Amino acid sequence: MKTLSLLAVLAASTVAVPAFAQDRDPSQDFDGPYISIGGGGTLQGSDRGETVVFDTNRDGTYGDQVTTVGGANAFSTGFCNGAATSSANLNCRNDKDGPEYFGRLGFDKRMGNFVLGAVIEGGRSVARDSVTAFSTTPASYTFSREADYQANARLRAGYTPGGGALFYVTGGGAYARLDNRFSTSNGANSFADNGKTHGWGYTAGGGAEVMVTNNIAVGLEYLYTDIKDDDFVVNVGAGTAPPTNPFLLNGGGTDMKRSSDNFRTHSVRGTLSFRF
Repeated sequence: MKTLSLLAVLAASTVAVPAFAQDRDPSQDFDGPYISIGGGGTLQGSDRGETVVFDTNRDGTYGDQVTTVGGANAFSTGFCNGAATSSANLNCRNDKDGPEYFGRLGFDKRMGNFVLGAVIEGGRSVARDSVTAFSTTPASYTFSREADYQANARLRAGYTPGGGALFYVTGGGAYARLDNRFSTSNGANSFADNGKTHGWGYTAGGGAEVMVTNNIAVGLEYLYTDIKDDDFVVNVGAGTAPPTNPFLLNGGGTDMKRSSDNFRTHSVRGTLSFRF
């Protein structure tokens, strides 16, 4: 529904193409190379049901229960989809939406009213995705990630009814350099992680463009992006904690990571293109 709404807005805008663009030959639109800049907003929906998973004997298999000396589940307090605002009671703030900006190189081939093209794009958004685990200590353990930068290469296919408007769908592969962060209110154990990671996935969506001069077009676009990020691990060590610490009972340490490998975002953006 979101994509259809965006296309409806662009369809309406084609009625109001400026008078100075009316002497164009519409049959020459959307054919050949172009460059674009753009920006908009990235929406990061809360990933319902995400948790933190544990490997208490460091055998590479996650899903172990961290238990206390008495055999109780040390994380029975639970988990929340967001970053902790306190060390207990599942108090978390929502995932962070934010602005994005990008640059693009593209090429279109027009065949009658149909257009096929390819796009290479790079940019950045500041959306952040977090999840927090709460132990019975009480203490909080928060995992957060956002993209330092992103890139994608995709195809697009569209239809132009004439009059300088193009409606299209698009999709392809995506890459992100991910900035992973970990924070905790636990001051006893030691914590080490492997920092920034590389993620690969896909992106898909649709949009519309309107020519406003012989060479300049404006557009509106929606993209859904899903990046797989399964490399970030936090290693929990002894620190100053006693041997009875739940993280240390089974082999002297525990590894922990997010239960979901997917970093999913929705982007709504405007574009400004120069066509050669």
